[in-house]
Amino acid sequence: MLCFIGSALRGMLFRKLFTMGEKMIAHLHYGLMFAKTIPLRPHVTSGGEGRKVCGVSELFEMTAVGLRDALRAGEVTPGEVVEHYVGRIEMLNPQLGAFSCVTADAARQRAAGLLADGLPTDGEAVLWGMLVGDKDLWDRAGVASGYGSRAFSGDHRWVPQVSTDIVDMLDGQGVISLGRTTAPEFGFPAYTEPMAGPIARNPWDRTRTAGGSSGGAAVAVAAGMLPFAPGSDGGGSIRIPAAACGLVGLKPTRGLVVADYSLAGLVVNGPIARTVADTALLLAGMAGGDHPTAVLASAAPLRVAVSTFSGWDGFYDMTPAPEALAALEAGVNALAAVGHDIVDDGAPIPWEPDPTYAPAFRTVWLAGAAALPIESGPRPARRPARGWPEAGQDFGDRDPRFDLLEPLTQWLITEGRRVTARQLAEALSALADFEKRTVARLNPYDLVILPALGMVPPPLGWFDSHDPERNFEQQCQFTPYTSAFNASGLPAITLPTRWTEPTVTAPAGMPMGVQLVGRPGSEETLLSVAAQMEAVIDRPAWPMPDVSSRREVNGR
Repeated sequence: MLCFIGSALRGMLFRKLFTMGEKMIAHLHYGLMFAKTIPLRPHVTSGGEGRKVCGVSELFEMTAVGLRDALRAGEVTPGEVVEHYVGRIEMLNPQLGAFSCVTADAARQRAAGLLADGLPTDGEAVLWGMLVGDKDLWDRAGVASGYGSRAFSGDHRWVPQVSTDIVDMLDGQGVISLGRTTAPEFGFPAYTEPMAGPIARNPWDRTRTAGGSSGGAAVAVAAGMLPFAPGSDGGGSIRIPAAACGLVGLKPTRGLVVADYSLAGLVVNGPIARTVADTALLLAGMAGGDHPTAVLASAAPLRVAVSTFSGWDGFYDMTPAPEALAALEAGVNALAAVGHDIVDDGAPIPWEPDPTYAPAFRTVWLAGAAALPIESGPRPARRPARGWPEAGQDFGDRDPRFDLLEPLTQWLITEGRRVTARQLAEALSALADFEKRTVARLNPYDLVILPALGMVPPPLGWFDSHDPERNFEQQCQFTPYTSAFNASGLPAITLPTRWTEPTVTAPAGMPMGVQLVGRPGSEETLLSVAAQMEAVIDRPAWPMPDVSSRREVNGR
């Protein structure tokens, strides 16, 4: 939710506060101690019907860390990895809608070029040969940008000549892009069902949402179409789909990873992965990979608060579903099992509602849409917007692309352009005050644990497509716990803690999880604690249940 605000106003970058290096990645063991760094060369065996790399016969079954090591050891080439994952995408994407565009030929050329240039030296190109997808809100030079919208397709198709900064950053770390991962229209919704298509379906239950706005990225990782994936998060857009798809999703501290300008500094970029170690690896690449050598160490006992606080308390009905509370209890039990000090024996801390947050966030959400370069009426004379197609073009009385927008987006643009400068200034000031209060609330604790979602991911089509006000309320009820930490700039990580009971459409059940929130710059602590929890939480065997045998086809 809200991830397009940064792209819509692109230009200004947040100052990078610090970065994390490749060697911070840890070898995670079941148990409490996992400070050992991963060896550069993996154990490779052959036998049976074919060669095995790192003990597995299928590359998509490998962790991202294991795949990285196999690439560095020369046990598999970038080209082989590309062909394997392209095959997975060809098989599964028509059913799951993870990619809106696949660029297989460009990926093959990139893989050949990396191999010809040879392996980088230690500390350089920490993601050499690894595969990612570009979120469909980011630009890659020479590839059409769709932004999840019919307004940028067909006759209005646009091919940028300059890449978004995060794309350049990842390219500099040696990645290979397989295409564009599906996003909702301009990244505003917390679900990924764009009318432009495809619909991102949850691999655990394809009748349910995968969340958003990095929905396609999460589906690709959960279904083994990518080893990990970058995403962006302006109100939960990394953590929501990660939680919905049973993955780990990390929203870094504001400023750690390069990101486009956004109102109130809401939008940050971060990783989505199957394991905590894989999350740390991708974070290292996204942050530049030049942090001094470090490893994930077993975190000392920490003081952890338990909360169900939501910035939307008092504005909407924010009663969490039983499955959300059960996931929270499972997370608290895992923290206690690995020795952390749980405040009040797990009783939620009764922080009072904050009446200024909801209207301020809503105002900023609307104002972000106001800058989209699609006019709802006569286009005023103005300078062309930097980096946008057809900005400033005279369409006469009406921009024909406006009618191609979804009802929610039309409402956002119309209402957003009614926000006055004074109202926006007051909302930004209110969110700045909220940030100070939130940091103060968390100050007595090392971490806070909350539910990741407010309910089990709902069925496709559950979000109201005709009543924008109702739609916004539904999004807040689905994900009440994420946006407050965009407003406060704090790092937060989500991970699964339990699965619901199996059903006909979800044979393994649906993943539900928790969110850990830390102090500014506490990514290593969050990763360490999440890894401890990961080691003691039962989960269905990975990879997830075979989705290739199901026969429903993506579409409306």
